[in-house]
Amino acid sequence: MALSWRTAALAAAGVVPVLLVPTYATVLGWALLVALAVVVDLVLAGSPRDVVVRRVLPGSVRLTQPSRSELVVTNEGRRRLRGQVRDAWQPSAGATGNRHRVSLPPGESARLVTPLLPTRRGDRLADRVTVRSFGPMGLAARQLSADVPGRLRVLPEFASRRHLPSRLARLREMDGRTAVQIRGAGTEFDSLREYVIGDDVRSIDWRATARRSEVVVRTWRPERDRRVLIVLDTSRTSAARIGDLPRIDASIEAALLLSALASHAGDRVDLIAHDRRVRAQVTGTSGGRMLPALADALAPVDPALVEADWPAAVAAIRQRLSQRALVVLLTSLDPAAVSTGLLPAVGPLAHDHTVVLASVADPEVAELTRNRGTVSDVYDAAAAERTEIERAAVLVRLRQRGVEVVDALPDELAPRLADAYLALKAAGRL
Repeated sequence: MALSWRTAALAAAGVVPVLLVPTYATVLGWALLVALAVVVDLVLAGSPRDVVVRRVLPGSVRLTQPSRSELVVTNEGRRRLRGQVRDAWQPSAGATGNRHRVSLPPGESARLVTPLLPTRRGDRLADRVTVRSFGPMGLAARQLSADVPGRLRVLPEFASRRHLPSRLARLREMDGRTAVQIRGAGTEFDSLREYVIGDDVRSIDWRATARRSEVVVRTWRPERDRRVLIVLDTSRTSAARIGDLPRIDASIEAALLLSALASHAGDRVDLIAHDRRVRAQVTGTSGGRMLPALADALAPVDPALVEADWPAAVAAIRQRLSQRALVVLLTSLDPAAVSTGLLPAVGPLAHDHTVVLASVADPEVAELTRNRGTVSDVYDAAAAERTEIERAAVLVRLRQRGVEVVDALPDELAPRLADAYLALKAAGRL
């Protein structure tokens, strides 16, 4: 049961008769009158148990994009439903205007729309739906909260897709649509064309030249159908906040951009999210279904506050790869974590595959090194410089083991990783 402001106003109105007849009987009589009016109003109110609520939700929505939750409310009782329906959600679902006034005759339905603007990726869950049914006088209401399950999957924003057109243009140049190709490691035969001054004479196809009245050369393009395996580190280091977002969000953006680019290049892309075990994986998907599958698999992935088990991750990589491939490790260059876990495991992996390590740099560290106004700032700057020196040492040790390292700020990591992929492909190292 719930009381409205009208009940309080009715009780306050009893001051007038009490002032006119200041006796205990007057007070008691007015209180009984208010109680009787409340009881009558409750009896005449429609039962919320006779209300059937059905929820309609979209399957998924990208982060920062608006969505909506629809409730179909049907009054199956014998009295009119006058009241309010509250559609409760997690705070991160961004529900606004979720209290709806209704006035439903028996047997009729209404569709109530709650706007949603999610602020976090993952599965946003609906809470209970509360139906509050008032009587005809609006003094009191009968209230019932019921579970109407609902889940909205919020996909990663993929803000880095703005970098995709420029990288696809560079990919088309590499494919030979706008540039002359040169044979080298990691290339395959493309087509024949007429010889022009400046072409490498070693590319002349003498058999084709003999059949025609002009000199013909072979053209080449980077190999397609290569394997790209992206390993997303979901251990404790991925939970560190870089700016306003955790490190793992920038890594997911980089993974999505690289996957889209490699898919357009004709390569096969797989992904695993790993800390001490595999948290998510996408394998065997290609074409237009690959990017939606990646976004759906990565949406609910959150960091686990455990140390990464890199030997187990390398074992999972070897289990999925039977030939040389590009392995992209999206992790942190944290000196302690890399020295004790990643370095011993990455050496043998780099011997069999092309390994790229992509890490998010913290802009606050660079800011600390520049700010030296007070004694405290000097100590902070010294600590930041020490951190940068340790990171540089770890970077050198990784490159000595044959690992390509991409270390960039959150907004720059995705395009820098895409550029590294294109450079490797142009050099025939995939």
